[in-house]
Amino acid sequence: MTVLIAGGGIAGLSLGLTLHQIGVPFRVFEATRTIRPLGVGINIQPNAVRELFDLGLTDLLDRIGVRTRQYGFYSKLGKTIWEEPRGTWAGYDWPQYSIHRGELQMLLYQTLLDRAGPDCVVTGARAVAFENTGSGAVLHLETGRIEGGLIVAADGIHSALRAQMYPQEGPPIWDGAVLWRATSLAAPFFGGGAMALIGHDTQRLVAYPISDPDPETGQVTMNWIAEKRINPAQGWNKEDWNRTANIADFRPDFEEWRFDWLDVPRLIDSAEEVFEYPMVDRDPLERWTHGHVTLMGDAAHPTYPVGSNGAGQAIIDARQIGACVLEHGVTRAALEAYEAGMRPITTSVSLANRGSGPDAILQRVENLCGGDFEVIEDVIARADLAAHAKKYKSLAGFSVDALNAKPPLIAKGARIA
Repeated sequence: MTVLIAGGGIAGLSLGLTLHQIGVPFRVFEATRTIRPLGVGINIQPNAVRELFDLGLTDLLDRIGVRTRQYGFYSKLGKTIWEEPRGTWAGYDWPQYSIHRGELQMLLYQTLLDRAGPDCVVTGARAVAFENTGSGAVLHLETGRIEGGLIVAADGIHSALRAQMYPQEGPPIWDGAVLWRATSLAAPFFGGGAMALIGHDTQRLVAYPISDPDPETGQVTMNWIAEKRINPAQGWNKEDWNRTANIADFRPDFEEWRFDWLDVPRLIDSAEEVFEYPMVDRDPLERWTHGHVTLMGDAAHPTYPVGSNGAGQAIIDARQIGACVLEHGVTRAALEAYEAGMRPITTSVSLANRGSGPDAILQRVENLCGGDFEVIEDVIARADLAAHAKKYKSLAGFSVDALNAKPPLIAKGARIA
């Protein structure tokens, strides 16, 4: 029985690799005619990196990603609120990667073609609907229909299959934050491999390298995201995704953000192209699985880009589906078991990312002192900062001790009967 995967992004390709690994027939149907390396930087936490390593991608990830060494929060004045080690520097058995989203997608795509053959991914095949049958499901494409044992919707935040399940849901929810994303050549800060979150709820910037330093210039490709909150009543074009931005819309707000370790205006000015899009999510669902059809990745649990969880949760979804198929076969019981294990976790993460995620500490400091202090202990006890960071890791499934002690989702060499 073939598993039909709607969507050839990180979620769908990770599922394809997983099903191939365990010997389950599958096909991926991707709407675009050509899969290209789109997007900018993302972070992959150790819990998801573990799964990519178990797929045999260790050496390939090191070629395209930077092992993240440090993660820190800084006030709008550039003052240090909290810093902590990341990945293996924090005691994990696996690293954290800062990586270009498009390069990761292309790595997954090419690896899947190499392992499963060129016919395993069908491009120019947009999924538009589904129907359950007595023994499986039918995936309706713009170009025709195909029958399979299971359908997994990995078609993103604008999922057509989710819309069929929930026709009254409407568009994604926007709460007034706009993001501008780009990459620039810049000097690394804090010794390299460091990720910085700066500012507060209404204005912030995230920056981290997604390449090693150039041997001649010492510069890295620095991924950055500027965020500004505006009045939703202004009628921002919420559905115009990934459009080229005019930096005059946001650069003046960051004019004073010049620190001895990062010059934000220079970072913005040196970008070749900046892309703009609204920060949106959707309300958590009470159900993902309808018969022989289920949702995964952003189709199931789109969340704000807080805590570096989006792509990682999609990868873990894929591995959980694979583990459940090993246990239950290519059956609806496998999908129900997958949902039972993953939906409560992703619901908690999505709700936390709306205001109580790891970056909530930025606004707390802004409220207490306007971001100005000599030492952070004068404002907040370090024990409180540590507890806040630990709580989110546990919620999102990557606390150090728990992850290191957890057995693999899919045992090495496991194959479906």
